[in-house]
Amino acid sequence: MSRDLDLIVYGATGFTGQLVAEYLVASAPAGITWGMGGRSLTKLQETRDAIGAPSDIPLIVADSDDPASLRALVEKTRVVITTVGPYQLYGNDLVAACAATGTGYVDLCGEPAWMRHMIDAHDAEAKRTGARIVFSCGFDSIPFDLGVLTLQEAAIAKHGRPAPRVKGRVRSMKGGFSGGTAASLKATLAAAARDPSLVKLLTSPFALTPGFAGPHQPTGLLPEYDSDIGAWVAPFIMAPINTKNVHRTNFLLGESYGADFVYDEMMVAGLGDLGKAAAEAIAKINPLASDKGPKPGEGPSKEERDTGHYDLLFVGLMPDGERVEAVVTGDRDPGYGSTSKMITEAALTLLDTESAGGIWTPGALMGPALRQRLVDRAGLTFVAA
Repeated sequence: MSRDLDLIVYGATGFTGQLVAEYLVASAPAGITWGMGGRSLTKLQETRDAIGAPSDIPLIVADSDDPASLRALVEKTRVVITTVGPYQLYGNDLVAACAATGTGYVDLCGEPAWMRHMIDAHDAEAKRTGARIVFSCGFDSIPFDLGVLTLQEAAIAKHGRPAPRVKGRVRSMKGGFSGGTAASLKATLAAAARDPSLVKLLTSPFALTPGFAGPHQPTGLLPEYDSDIGAWVAPFIMAPINTKNVHRTNFLLGESYGADFVYDEMMVAGLGDLGKAAAEAIAKINPLASDKGPKPGEGPSKEERDTGHYDLLFVGLMPDGERVEAVVTGDRDPGYGSTSKMITEAALTLLDTESAGGIWTPGALMGPALRQRLVDRAGLTFVAA
């Protein structure tokens, strides 16, 4: 099959898709050919002009309700970057088209029940055609996936074995999750209400590791005092998807973190009585109860994106009482500024990666190479100690 382009940004007229396209205008490596896809040619033209993209950049009209148009789109490119979510509503036919045609695929999905459905439906076909399909290439779950990978590399180098117990702790974060993430969470809850069997998948840490289930995992649903970091911690809204992706990376790497690997994620709330009160308050917040915050297709200003940041601590506890730590930081708000850079660099790394087809995680497929690109080009840091 003749591929005219290296990349197509599908959903380029949406808020996050436009940020991805802007990043490519400013930062695409020499020789990379790319285009923009979406439902409306007029809106694609307007977006192209608004971001200062070349006037001859290919514009491809495709609609999630039109499988033939999606097939035509993926046949033009080596890799599709899709920001069109919720993926459980708009992603089925695009994944199917990529799996059937051997086309690379990256998205921002944080919808574990849908991801498992896609694994069951298309992993074998993707392996047959050589399609590399990679979910969760944004704030959920690249910093966490690669943070654990970084820690385990350090544990093996220092102690000759991986840490069987790892804690992920969000120490600080400025800038919230995206409107698309909120819409995905609402769609997931609505799907579970229609089909109660999904609840088991949503609550299982091993929902994305078919045929493998490790030991009991902490739920992270209640505030607690974490003596390993000396602070109170509270539930973290993205933990239910990040932890599943981390376990899938371990699964795809042949349990390189150990078949006994235990992992959880929580937010650091603070010290002493104030920290306890803060943790208890955070645990009571329902982030989906309010209509405040960005809707899908909306987002923060450039200033808000540029002044955002995040700092993540990973603590690995060894059986002999030793510990290993890794810290991951990002220099933009997590939901938009950093996410748009991460998914683009994931797609560019995929172009440079020779590997078998299948449905992958960023850490299992591109780990060290993607991490280096993020450090060199996307404002992230990964430091192990």
